[in-house]
Amino acid sequence: MPLLQFLRIWQTVLYHVKTHVGIGIVCAVAYFDPGNWSVDLQAGSSFGYRPMLFVILMAGLGAIVLQTLSCKLGCVTGLDLAAHCRLLLHDHPKHPLLVRRLVLYPLYVLSEVAIIATDLAELLGSAIGICLIFPSLPLWAGVVITALDVFIFLLISDPTRKHSRLFEVVVIALVMSVFACFVVLLVKVKPDWPQVFMGYIPSKALFKSDPSAVYSAVGILGATVMPHALFLGSFMATQDRHSPPSHQDQGTEPDLPLHNMSSRVRKGIKELFAVSATDTDIRIVEAKRENNSPAFIRQHLKHEMVDVISSLLLLAVPINSAILVMAATVFYSVSEDTSDITVAGLFDAHDLIKARIGKGAAFVFALALILAGQTSGITATLAGQIVSQGFINWRVSPFLRRLLTRALALVPSVAVAVAVGREGIDSLLVVSQVILSVVLPFVAFPLIWLTSSRRVMRVEGGQDHSNGWILAVVAYGIWVVVLVANSYAVVSWGGLT
Repeated sequence: MPLLQFLRIWQTVLYHVKTHVGIGIVCAVAYFDPGNWSVDLQAGSSFGYRPMLFVILMAGLGAIVLQTLSCKLGCVTGLDLAAHCRLLLHDHPKHPLLVRRLVLYPLYVLSEVAIIATDLAELLGSAIGICLIFPSLPLWAGVVITALDVFIFLLISDPTRKHSRLFEVVVIALVMSVFACFVVLLVKVKPDWPQVFMGYIPSKALFKSDPSAVYSAVGILGATVMPHALFLGSFMATQDRHSPPSHQDQGTEPDLPLHNMSSRVRKGIKELFAVSATDTDIRIVEAKRENNSPAFIRQHLKHEMVDVISSLLLLAVPINSAILVMAATVFYSVSEDTSDITVAGLFDAHDLIKARIGKGAAFVFALALILAGQTSGITATLAGQIVSQGFINWRVSPFLRRLLTRALALVPSVAVAVAVGREGIDSLLVVSQVILSVVLPFVAFPLIWLTSSRRVMRVEGGQDHSNGWILAVVAYGIWVVVLVANSYAVVSWGGLT
């Protein structure tokens, strides 16, 4: 009997893992992209384990709060954050045209700029990783190869039209590969583990040291919480993971006989540029919108919350910590002859790892960078589709949306790679993080406001899923901290330049 009960429990666990695990891991990708690498490497090499590991932990907890709000918004209402912004601002009861032009469209532009900046960082990060493994390859060629890899994968599966398990499985595999690479790196660098764990304890040294320590801490905060992850998380939470796919989702149109290769090519091209019937016109949704049923919310919300929280705590925070621990162990020292070593960028980190630990560790570092960049690029490109469709109801084929998002990031990446090479890449990565810091408060505020509204979060039967006053205070407190910290970072960065 105990064995039978154990098997039943195991089957239940496997079913829930198979059905629900995916949202959290896909969202966690945004929290260890190449932009995070640059910031974590600089902080670890300059200040060691303490107090920067504590900053990573706090930034991760703040990200968990915002990401769970994003998940709750999508699951309860059935609409993502971008669509809600349009619903709230497009036909405002007072001065609709003014609100549309001064609030909605600028917010959309800021969101698109943030996604392009994110995509730019992913392209550069992956390109650097490829060039580290193949030193003779020009940097611009690495950028082009990276762009094509992500683009081809996104053609395989379209997660914006239906719940695509293939998309999530590939992303999960890439994330686990990045995690495995850092496990290998930590084994090779042999950090001082007691000091590592002490790094998670708050320290007043953060404020007693030179101002650059506070600046690095702000950089970690700005690079950790990503705007596009909030859009992506809210969208993925709208998907029904229990009901079987409809005929429309399965694309069960009658198959016409294809007698030759040209007929198949023509059909493929036609489908590639077609607007999906499941790309719902947001204006129709607005006219008859209802929140999801209590049954849908019971089936999904708790599982998605657990998935998001566990993924960020067990993957995003440890991977960010591993980057900083590696930098602190290899590059930071309190001895007089090495205390001035700082890592200026990813190339420097690779060269020093190769010199101090060996070629094997340097290869693993480059491989992890490629995998992190590719995975983040996939999610950033998908977020671009979600934002354009939600904010302005851009009814165009997913193929063209991907092409435009990728091209807007590809052009400046190739231009910088050709014009200034390695010297300009690190500066471009820093610029991308500053852009994200500026945009984040504008994206986070409507998310917190919407999830705190009883009118928005009430479902059939009067059940209210809005934020309680404690959660609302915490969320707005995080928003204020992010706003002040990012403002300080932008001002300081402007002063340094």
